Amino acid sequence: MASSAWRKLKKVLKSKLSFLSNSTRTPTPTPTPTNPTTFTTENARFTTATPPPVPASSSSSFSARLSRSFSLHSSSKKCAICLRSLRKGQGEAIFYAECSHPFHFNCIADNTKHGNLKCPICRSKWKDVPFQAPRTAPNFQRAGSLHAHVSPYNVPPVQIEAEHFSDDEVLSDVSPDQSLSSRPHAITVKTFAEYPAVSASESFSKFGVLVRILAPPLDNTLPHHRARAPIDVVTVLDVSGSMASKLILLKRAVNFIIQNLGPSDRLSIVTFSSSARRMLPLRRMSGSGREDATSVVDSISAVGGTNIVAGLKKGVQVLEERRQHNSVATIILLSDGCDTQSHNAQNRLDYLKLLPTSIFPSNNTSREESKQPTFPVYTFGFGSDHDSAAMHAISDASRGTFSFIESINILQDAFARCIGGLISIVARDVQLKVRSASPGVQILSTPSGRHKNKIFDQGHQAVIDIGDLYAEEEKEFLVFLSIPVSSAVDGEEKLENTSLVEVSCFHKGSVSVDTVQVEGERVEIRRPPTLSPIDQVLCLEVDRQRNRLLVTETIAKTQRMAEKGDLKGAQALLAKQLSTLLTTASSQAGDDLCNQLEAELKETRERMETRELYERSGRAYVLSGMSSHSWQRAATRGHSTTILSQGGNSDTSITSSYETPSMTSMVLKSQILNLAPRE
Repeated sequence: MASSAWRKLKKVLKSKLSFLSNSTRTPTPTPTPTNPTTFTTENARFTTATPPPVPASSSSSFSARLSRSFSLHSSSKKCAICLRSLRKGQGEAIFYAECSHPFHFNCIADNTKHGNLKCPICRSKWKDVPFQAPRTAPNFQRAGSLHAHVSPYNVPPVQIEAEHFSDDEVLSDVSPDQSLSSRPHAITVKTFAEYPAVSASESFSKFGVLVRILAPPLDNTLPHHRARAPIDVVTVLDVSGSMASKLILLKRAVNFIIQNLGPSDRLSIVTFSSSARRMLPLRRMSGSGREDATSVVDSISAVGGTNIVAGLKKGVQVLEERRQHNSVATIILLSDGCDTQSHNAQNRLDYLKLLPTSIFPSNNTSREESKQPTFPVYTFGFGSDHDSAAMHAISDASRGTFSFIESINILQDAFARCIGGLISIVARDVQLKVRSASPGVQILSTPSGRHKNKIFDQGHQAVIDIGDLYAEEEKEFLVFLSIPVSSAVDGEEKLENTSLVEVSCFHKGSVSVDTVQVEGERVEIRRPPTLSPIDQVLCLEVDRQRNRLLVTETIAKTQRMAEKGDLKGAQALLAKQLSTLLTTASSQAGDDLCNQLEAELKETRERMETRELYERSGRAYVLSGMSSHSWQRAATRGHSTTILSQGGNSDTSITSSYETPSMTSMVLKSQILNLAPRE
């Protein structure tokens, strides 16, 4: 069908050329070739150019040249270097030069690598020459084996990927620092009781104990990339047609990631539009790996639909088929639209069922494979057209966070916040254990957001799986207890302290496989016959966490109401929760977290004023906040990036909740880079 269309076009153009040759001939300038288009495959970089356009008037010599150009597209065309056929489907990539002459890619690459920049046929000098990327990674194939055919009319090349992605670059041969693994930079565990005492003659049905864990800082005596866990990152990038106007900022943001990963980290790049494609295998971000990654990013173009599921499946395939594994593996997903390819998904659960089990473990029907690792997906949705519900569901199911980028201008800052945390992981597989320390003291609940928790042994033990911790990252968990009436009274009517719970923490270091155990404090309270005023003083640390739980529960409830169209009811509930918050002891004491919760409730109300406003930004803002609170981890939403004043100082009043020093430092680095003049 394509050959038939070509014959018709050829016939029409020949008739026009005949007309031009019989018309008055006037001198015309030499036609300027169209701008070459450069694109990069996993193994090679191709440069293509479309044939020069036919001018309105033409000399007979130009007509002859153009006719000869058409003859190149006949079925008998041959490569001028090897004299073999240039017919499609022969298993070799074809390169079209600026002057429109075609060659086998490998032939012309060998011809130009010694500095020969002229066309072997017409001797015109080329500005762009074919470049074959260095094959520094193992198992890289020659470009000619990709079965790529480059159309002279800028049709995207058809490329066949390898069936398996077991071509990841070998890990750095630098062994983990043994002195680091032998020095236990342990997590700090601290506990707080809701009240210092409970009357001996009374029981307490929901007594709160706060457990705070704080990760150690990065070891400043070691290079940064040696003091934390190395990571494997796959960026899954939306390059659909709607991304065309945003590509410059997208490329700048991804290049920021490339420049800030360490030599032990590996990066793979996957792009998706109507289908997905791996642009770069897992490469170490040092030397040629960083250069190749930058070249791939610069080659990205935008066209087609939005197939998010295909992109995620490709990203998961990269991680699942690795031959070697870094300590941490994660996916960064970016999209500005809805998944246009998943028409069969009737609801959110149906959509999640389309995802791989290593993103959505609930899809795993085999109990034997339940230990399959889950790859956290950090999702970034920007603009008013992205599917915030899908992006939130993907991150929520995989232990990642969802960031709402209201303006494309803050995309780099959002990436900086995320990558600042990922390249500062100092503790892995963190687990918190709580055990009842006295008869009758029972663990009722351990609200932990999306962190998995389990209460067993008839309420005498509880476990919370926390996962990885960033340097100096802090997380707090409330443990609610049932305390019985005390029976330990001596003859002088003085009561001993009652032990409530014992807390311990287990984790692995950033590079060590050994488990470190940290014993926390034993929580004790007094049991006097009557309570004094000081015994009734509420612990502000516990109160502020109660407020956080109540506010997040309220916002989640109002989000469900808004989805059903009850915006007035949602706003009334938010107003009521705001009034309650302001009356609490921690809020009245000026607690920073309570101030942030107050601002969040007000912002949520504003974004739920109308249905149109909620659809445009309210839903995404609320879901991003719910994601951040459920994991107690910073996520960007709206315009919540650290902003530099004109003097270069940061305004910490708008710094994102749960942000760690490493995140703040990376965001500031991004801001400073954006302020610098660009060439």
